[in-house]
Amino acid sequence: MIDPLPDLALRSALALLFAASAFAKLRDVDRFTAAVAGYRILPVRLARPAALGFLALELALAPALLSPPLRAAAGLAAAALLGLYAFAIAVNLARGRRHIDCGCAGPGGRQAISGPLAARNALLASAALALAAPVAARHWLWLDSLTLLAAVSVSACLYAATNALLARPLEPR
Repeated sequence: MIDPLPDLALRSALALLFAASAFAKLRDVDRFTAAVAGYRILPVRLARPAALGFLALELALAPALLSPPLRAAAGLAAAALLGLYAFAIAVNLARGRRHIDCGCAGPGGRQAISGPLAARNALLASAALALAAPVAARHWLWLDSLTLLAAVSVSACLYAATNALLARPLEPR
């Protein structure tokens, strides 16, 4: 069982992550489609539908993660999507293709794939799996609300700082 505070903090942080990620990608769907095609895992003709599917899933996950009845299913879907992203990066790194756009930086900046980026996604997928655990019943205290706000804020800052440290700009070929 998981305490309701870390459960809601994790769900909120993941919802924020998926919403921000989807909206960044929506700003330039063509670039995101090119990034999906760049992984060379799917046939080129499927890159656009796959990119749109990823966007739709990310947009759907944000509110679903915040819905208590959907938390477990949304957590498993989030873990699967993040695991898929980690797998696609790992496959291309194994192929020696280190200079492709990860597709996660949005139109503001292109970022090359890397091992730490795959590890980050795998770690986030593992965290999302925690949402499959049942939530313990307890009363919500006023201090829990402050703790929740702090936890989500710190999580967002930590994610942004980690992204900045992992950022590897694409080098021209």
